[in-house]
Amino acid sequence: MKSTVETLSPTRVRLAIEVPFAELEPSLKKAYREIAAQVNIPGFRKGKIPAQVIDARVGRGAVLQEAIEEAIPQQIFAAVREHEVKLLGRPAVDNLEFSDGQPLKFTADVDVRPELTMPELSAIKVEVEPLAIADAEIDEQVDGLRQRFATLKTVERAAGTGDYVQLDLIATVDGEEVEGGTASNISHEVGSGQLLKGLDEAIVGLSAGEEATFVSQLVGGEFAGRDADVKVTVRTVKEKELPELDDDFAGLASEFDTLEELRGDLRERITRVKKVEQLYAARDKALSELVKQANVPAPEGVVSDEVEQRKAAMVEQLERMGASLEEYLAAEEKTEEQIDTELAEAAAEGVKIQLVLDTIAESENVEVSDDEYGHEIVHRAQRAGVAPQVYYDRLVQQGAAAAVYGDVRRGKALALVMERVVMTDTDGEVLSLDSLREDNGHEGHDHGDHEGHNH
Repeated sequence: MKSTVETLSPTRVRLAIEVPFAELEPSLKKAYREIAAQVNIPGFRKGKIPAQVIDARVGRGAVLQEAIEEAIPQQIFAAVREHEVKLLGRPAVDNLEFSDGQPLKFTADVDVRPELTMPELSAIKVEVEPLAIADAEIDEQVDGLRQRFATLKTVERAAGTGDYVQLDLIATVDGEEVEGGTASNISHEVGSGQLLKGLDEAIVGLSAGEEATFVSQLVGGEFAGRDADVKVTVRTVKEKELPELDDDFAGLASEFDTLEELRGDLRERITRVKKVEQLYAARDKALSELVKQANVPAPEGVVSDEVEQRKAAMVEQLERMGASLEEYLAAEEKTEEQIDTELAEAAAEGVKIQLVLDTIAESENVEVSDDEYGHEIVHRAQRAGVAPQVYYDRLVQQGAAAAVYGDVRRGKALALVMERVVMTDTDGEVLSLDSLREDNGHEGHDHGDHEGHNH
C-alpha cells in the first residue's frame, strides 16, 4: 500500500491511497467465504461453494465489491498510523478507481486534531458574580416546607383558586356519553389546570352540591378533537391550612428545635448549591477563554456529526414526552433553521472544548487508571439500569469503549484547568474546588426535598 497526505486545512487532511491488487487477496478470500455462507446453490453445501461457482452464479463483481468495502477502512487506518494522523470523526471516501486485477485507488478526507498552542493555565483569570443569598430565597424554601405540611379543612363556601375539591365529571358529545369520560369523586386543586381545559373556570364560584356545564375539546379516544359538553358536580370544598411559622413547625418539618436553626440550615444548603453554580460559571468562562486564546478551529465533519446526533436526541426526547419537533418549534416560536443554527453553534463550541482538553491531557501526560475507568463504567451502567459487564460489552460491540476512556481523561484535564486557572468573584474572593469539597463534607440535617441539592 502506498499513501500520501495533503493538508486541506488545520483540521482536515486528504489521504491518497493506492493498494496493489495482490494485497487485496485476504479481503477477496474473506468475501468468497462470507458469500458462500449466505447463498444456497443446489448441489453444494452452504459455505463449501467453490469460487468459480460463486463467480458464475453470484458474479465476480459482487465479490470484488464486498472485498473493497472491507479493505478500504483497513487501508485508511493503516495510512493514518503511517502518517501519524490524529484522526477525528468519519473519513469521507472519494475518487474511487478499481477494476478486477488492477490496484485499488481512492482518496479519504478526514478531520484531524489541530495542533494547538495553549496559554499557561495559571495566566488565565476569570471573574464571576459573588454569592448573594436573599432572605426571599430562604422564605421560598420555608414556604415549600409549609405547603408539604399543610392540612385540608372542609369549608361551607364557594370554591376559589387554591382550594381543593372532590368532584364528579360526565362528558358527552351530541348527547352521547363519551367512553372513559366519566369520573367520580376525584380530587382537584382549583386553578392547577391539571384536568380538562375550562374546568377551573367552571368550578370557581360553585359550592358543595352545585354543578355546572362547560365545553372542552377532547384529546383522545373516539371523539378526539371534538368539543364535548362536560358536566361537573362539586361534592366538597376544602381549603388549605398552613401550619404556623414558629419553632413548633421547625420541629415538625425538620430535626431542628427552632425556626432560626432551620432557616440557618436552609441558608447553608442554598449557599452550597450556589457555590456549585458559581464554579460552573467560572469553569465555562475559563474554557471559553482557553478556546479563544488558543484560536481553536472547529473540524467541520465532526461538528456536522455532532449536530445530527444532538438533533436526533432532541427529537427522541420530544417523542418520549408525546410531542413532535413541529409542536416544539411552534411553542418556541422558532424555525427549524434557527434550531439547526443553535445546535451547530453549541456543537462547535463543545468540539472546540474537547480539543482543548485533549491537548491539555496530552501535554500534561494525563493517564486514566483501571479503577477510574471502571468507576465510570459502573456509574454509566447504573444510570442505564444495566449490569456493568453488560454495559461494557455493549460499548465494545459498538466500538465506543475508547470514547469513554477519552471522556474520563478530559474530565481529569478539566480538573487541572479548574485547579490552575485563577477564578475569583468580582469582590476578589478566590474560588476553588477544594472549598466545594469541604462544603460537601459538611453533615447537614435532612428535611423536606432539600437533600440531594449538593452536586
